[in-house]
Amino acid sequence: MQKTLTALILGLALTLGTGMALAKSSSCVVVEVEGDRVTLECSKLKDLVPGTKVKVKTAAKKAIEGC
Repeated sequence: MQKTLTALILGLALTLGTGMALAKSSSCVVVEVEGDRVTLECSKLKDLVPGTKVKVKTAAKKAIEGC
């Protein structure tokens, strides 16, 4: 009984913990670049406020294969 209860609690904790660790993602378009400042236009980011740190990944480029 105790092993079953422990396994149930552990499974519940892992399920709830992984749901909270997911980050939001959105597609954005670069509007302007001035020195070290980049202006992005995003459609679905209502929770961001000025000063929030974000991580930006560039779009992956596909290799062009020739003959």
